[in-house]
Amino acid sequence: MDVLINLLGGLATIFTPFNLLVMVIGLVLGMLVAVLPGLTLVMGVVLALPFTYKMGVAPALILLTAMYVSGTYAGAMTAILFRIPGEPMDVPLLWDGYAMTRRGEAAKALGWSLSSALIGGLVSAVIMVALAKPVALIALKFSSPEFFAVVFFGLASVVALSGGSVVNSLISLCLGLFLATVGVESIYGAERFSFNQPFLLDGIEFLLVMVGAYGIGEVMTRLNTGFKSEAAADAGDPSRFKTALPSLKETLRMKYTLLRGTLTGIIVGIVPGAGATVSAFVAYGIESQYGKNGKALGTGVPEGIVVAKSAATASVGGALVPLLAMGIPGSGATAIILAAFLLHGIQPGPQVFVNSPDLVYTVFASVFVALIGMCVLGYFAIKPLCKVLDAPEAIVSAFVVLFCFVGAFAARNSLTDLYVISAFGVVGFLFERFKFPIAPLVLGSILGPLAESNFMTTMVSYDNDWTVFFTRPISAVIMALSFFGLAYPVLRSALHRWRPPPKPQESKPARP
Repeated sequence: MDVLINLLGGLATIFTPFNLLVMVIGLVLGMLVAVLPGLTLVMGVVLALPFTYKMGVAPALILLTAMYVSGTYAGAMTAILFRIPGEPMDVPLLWDGYAMTRRGEAAKALGWSLSSALIGGLVSAVIMVALAKPVALIALKFSSPEFFAVVFFGLASVVALSGGSVVNSLISLCLGLFLATVGVESIYGAERFSFNQPFLLDGIEFLLVMVGAYGIGEVMTRLNTGFKSEAAADAGDPSRFKTALPSLKETLRMKYTLLRGTLTGIIVGIVPGAGATVSAFVAYGIESQYGKNGKALGTGVPEGIVVAKSAATASVGGALVPLLAMGIPGSGATAIILAAFLLHGIQPGPQVFVNSPDLVYTVFASVFVALIGMCVLGYFAIKPLCKVLDAPEAIVSAFVVLFCFVGAFAARNSLTDLYVISAFGVVGFLFERFKFPIAPLVLGSILGPLAESNFMTTMVSYDNDWTVFFTRPISAVIMALSFFGLAYPVLRSALHRWRPPPKPQESKPARP
């Protein structure tokens, strides 16, 4: 009953005139950044973050949560209609959604994507509300060794799930952790890596790292490729910009596919660092293996759309659970929401349920309202949203750079910050050029101070005995899982290399 009362309080907060306007703006912006070529959901949330600094904490969280929810859906439109995935999570939709469009079933494909996004999102939102507080109550029993182990697990998960080279991921993470050490150390007050520069005494703001690496870096990457993007085929056909929702009977026939996609999205979303992209691909692979119509996936069947989109949207609720309960972001977008909490002086984790429960339930209510708003906008605004594809990508990128600089300057009114984000723009460009993932860099700069604080507190409390992380039962289990997550990609790659090649089959002599 307390949960329902608190959730109603969160809804009341949202339905004040200003917060409701912020919700609508967030929904529209989330859809725009997911549809516009060259932009990504994480980059859009990063660009919006500096403008929330002067807001209250509740409007800021409502805006970013609405962008997060709507951005996980809108890319499905361009993927299905034009074979242009708005986000990496929308790639599986190309294999079946665009195939349905080529057969003249675009309206049906859009209907399946919208309904499965709504169902997956609502189910995950209910589970998010049910799980977050119990997880937080367990986390309340944690001490500094357990909190360090949880942060370490979050950092290790980002490295393990960032794809590509594990070595490159570790280098990116270590650079992010190094950036977190710049400035005056919090416990002993020692200056570190300031090089007698006054602006470095306060440290390097993670906001500047995010805006520079994601925003400026992506624009430089697109500029380097000449803003090449795939043309939207048959964009002028007005019959394509319609959505035909499936009937209840059709939806019930997909109940097991919806269940598999939603559960996969929730479970994978809870894993720190995974997010919607991993959820969509894992769910699509499971459906191809165990689905009733799995062998037909990739030929233009609704099951491929349903399982991928329900998993992607369900990951939103899953990713918010570790963020709110333990202060560990479950995806790139939730890392930005974590930054919004920290910018307003609030540390997500078990204490936030005690000290600021109204904010937690405002986030919960925002997810429910944003899902409904996403579906309304997705149904009626598909044509104007897809028209933004006509905008030249070079002009869009110019506005991205402008917003990056304005947002970075607005945070602290410092011209030095503009030089800092420019430097991290170059870093982001070089990372993309040489296949280094950016996510570990950003997460290292955000979680680094939290990891250092808990580590130093543990060392002070336990006489510099580092074995305490492995002798306390809970922290030992979490540390073991962390090391397994780090070692698993290496072991898998080694086993693949050492596996003997298949023996060639001997050709049988032809019969005379």
